[in-house]
Amino acid sequence: MNGFLAIIPLLVIRFGVLRILDRDSLKRAAHFPPLIGKERSAYWVYQISNLLIFAFLCFLKIRTDSYLLYPGLVIYGLGVLLCLVSVINFAKPAKNGINLKGIYGISRNPMYVAYFIYFIGCTILTQSLYLLGIVVIFQISAHWIILSEERWCIQKFGEEYINYMNKVRRYL
Repeated sequence: MNGFLAIIPLLVIRFGVLRILDRDSLKRAAHFPPLIGKERSAYWVYQISNLLIFAFLCFLKIRTDSYLLYPGLVIYGLGVLLCLVSVINFAKPAKNGINLKGIYGISRNPMYVAYFIYFIGCTILTQSLYLLGIVVIFQISAHWIILSEERWCIQKFGEEYINYMNKVRRYL
């Protein structure tokens, strides 16, 4: 089975579901805050590694004959489910624009966590060490993007966001 099939749920959720729920949310999700210093490099590493993940999955095969198939499917499914829940919650922020409810009460960055779990599931399903390496690079660069987003949120939302940061963990 072609690894490209594993990409389809993420694209449907990330772009289709988010657009259906709220067009403005699609624009918000695509917004990157102003970047400074190493964040600019991290942004490009993030974008390139994201493209590489999708490209690699187009050429990799899902190993249906492996004992890792079922654990991979569970992790992949968890990533898809977490992505869906985080997108649904992202589409319905509070009036001031901050997402504080639902899964955002557990993690400040559930979409990034979902992407990581999802891509690890894809890595297990394809059993590709190259894909694993790209996913690790992707996640490290995503951390820098998250730091820039947090700085931007502090500037935009002030004390309310700082209080949120003190109550809710960055990842899990």
